[in-house]
Amino acid sequence: MDALMAALVAAALAQVGDRTAWLAAILGDRWRKPGLVIACSALGLLAASAVAATAGALLAPTIAPAPKQLLLALALLLQGAGSFWPAKMPDRLDGWRIGAATTTFLGVLILAFGDGVQFIVVALAARTPVPALAAVGATLGSLAVIAPAALMGEAAWLRLPLRRVRMGAGVVFLVTGTVLALGALGLV
Repeated sequence: MDALMAALVAAALAQVGDRTAWLAAILGDRWRKPGLVIACSALGLLAASAVAATAGALLAPTIAPAPKQLLLALALLLQGAGSFWPAKMPDRLDGWRIGAATTTFLGVLILAFGDGVQFIVVALAARTPVPALAAVGATLGSLAVIAPAALMGEAAWLRLPLRRVRMGAGVVFLVTGTVLALGALGLV
């Protein structure tokens, strides 16, 4: 259960001000079907998280507990460091002529694969006996941010203080990653 909650919180913090939520806002405006955008985003996020959780499950038997904790610390530190750079505007997918559902699913899936949340899911899945919980938690946490973005639309989404929230989340990731790394090294 700890993997579910940890992934949920980490994904929600990581998605604020990130490109995936921004893309959902863009697509929510374009298609004028935020429910469809949210549902297809959920499927794309779940697919990406399932791949990451599977990788973590395959990695788990080959790593001892302290290195697993170091892997999670590294994932959190990298996510934290990345939070201090502004998110680049995502491709608006204007040229994609494959329909609202497929465009949303594939667009979110592709963005999610390059996301720091996937590294966190791999690390959490490697630490738990039920790796699927990390995938479900990351999907739910991401949706907690992506759903409002799709409902609000791009203009309203970009008016939020995303940069400040993103930097605050970055500090949380850096502090948590540092504490985990020091603990794994036996220094705390």
